[in-house]
Amino acid sequence: MKKISLVIPAYNEEINIPIIREKIADVFNSQLPQYVYELIFVNDGSRDNTQQVLEQLASEFPEVKYIEFSRNFGHQAALKAGLNHVDELSNATISLDCDLQHPPCFIPELIQEWEKGYDLVYTIRRYDVSESFFKKFTSNLYYKILARLSDFQFEKGEGADFKLYDARVISEIKKNHESDLFLRGFTKWIGFKQKGINFQAGVRENGISQYTINKMFALALAGVTSFSVKPLYLAAYLGLFFSLMSMLYIPYVIYALVTKTEISGWASIISTIVFFGGLQLCILGIIGIYLGKIFTQVKERPLFIIKSKNF
Repeated sequence: MKKISLVIPAYNEEINIPIIREKIADVFNSQLPQYVYELIFVNDGSRDNTQQVLEQLASEFPEVKYIEFSRNFGHQAALKAGLNHVDELSNATISLDCDLQHPPCFIPELIQEWEKGYDLVYTIRRYDVSESFFKKFTSNLYYKILARLSDFQFEKGEGADFKLYDARVISEIKKNHESDLFLRGFTKWIGFKQKGINFQAGVRENGISQYTINKMFALALAGVTSFSVKPLYLAAYLGLFFSLMSMLYIPYVIYALVTKTEISGWASIISTIVFFGGLQLCILGIIGIYLGKIFTQVKERPLFIIKSKNF
């Protein structure tokens, strides 16, 4: 029998963990009896009773495995830890969130496409009417910008970590040791035969989203800077453009000096100085982000620290 591993990051999800375990079990028992499966929960430094719930479930159900972090290292680190610990005998791995916004009922469709020969099956999120306009707009805008700034094309709604990975893809992911990991981009970069399927995002079952605006912004920034140096080229092009504009202005200044024409406009001069000062700081910030990523990478600190696990 083929084996499917499921990697599920969890942060303060004590209520949702038993629910998603039961829903996944129902899917495999009723629709996928020809497969065996394991559940790898990654406790990302939860502050509630997530760990106690995982330990209880692991004692009752042999397919439940858990990894406990020493602190909160972030969603991408938790996802990477789970993928790193996938059983080498697993034929495929599925990653999904614990809050049930990645509905387990789509698991059979992911596996069906994988059985057709696709190495990586990703999902394309279709928003329902309950999603805010701001959420939909910013998500679509971000992936359009990312597509422009990188060498990869993202479909509208693509980007969720609800994916199926063939064993060969997992093998390549395990080799990755980036300190500022952006798996959504890495799975695009990695190649292989890929296929996207549509899915309707579920409603969060319990609790509130642990993905704050700051975390989403940090993830977005990591996505752009991890797979593109185009922002650096953009900074260089801006510098070149404004240098050329200033050179075109020089002949006018010389003419005004020769003809004794008064050059007025202190307000415009001050505004120009402030504008270019801000632009320079922005460009320095872009360079600083890339330097910071290099600094973090060369320290070679671990992406996560495991406090305990049951396998």
